[in-house]
Amino acid sequence: MLVRQGLIPAAGSGTRLGPFTNAIPKELLPVGEKAVIEHVVEAMAGAGIEEIAIVVSPHKHGLSDYLGSGKRFGVNCTYVVQDERLGLANAVAAGEHVIDGTFAVVLGDNFFAPTTFLADLIAFHTSRHADATVGVAEVADVTRHGIIRPDGDRILGMVEKPSPEEAPSRLGAIGAYVFEKNIFDAIRKTEPGYKGEYQLTDSIGREIEEGKRVLYRQINGIHIDVGTPHDLMRANEWYLKKMKEE
Repeated sequence: MLVRQGLIPAAGSGTRLGPFTNAIPKELLPVGEKAVIEHVVEAMAGAGIEEIAIVVSPHKHGLSDYLGSGKRFGVNCTYVVQDERLGLANAVAAGEHVIDGTFAVVLGDNFFAPTTFLADLIAFHTSRHADATVGVAEVADVTRHGIIRPDGDRILGMVEKPSPEEAPSRLGAIGAYVFEKNIFDAIRKTEPGYKGEYQLTDSIGREIEEGKRVLYRQINGIHIDVGTPHDLMRANEWYLKKMKEE
């Protein structure tokens, strides 16, 4: 089944990357010759997605200036505003009015390679008739991720940024998801959680409690959250090395 729509949350403040992000959104920081969000847009286009909702905060105009209509990537970009930074679930909910079916979500400040990761995630989701599919990888620091409790290819539960002692596994959500529209119902039932924000892990947990088919798919390759100067440098080092090899 073709998935036509994607959503990219890009409303974060990027405080760990200051003072760079005092001037430009963190999603526009470069990995190689492209902004990190451009790599995400290209992965979505490569997966057959035609319409992308980009969730921005008020006054964060640089993203629309850079990406424009999306025509040069072969997609149509729509910009929706998350009025307050109230967590990832709230950011996803901000795009509900432009989503009409199955859709992919990829965080705008994450770098993945190869770009086929999303096409694989979508194919897995649709072939298994899932309600939600979470892209995961083995993570070194469980305190930076939503950590899953796996059973086969199903998720029995998720814990947002647990301590190492409380982590149910080392498989962490890495910012790539495929959802059916019923995720919006789960978000509406979600209470504020970690840091008083509406966490997407809690909304996914709600779907699990309601008996929805929530699966995970391990993503192979490179994944780097460019949320710190060190990680931004690491993404660039990997990308430039890859370009030289090719």
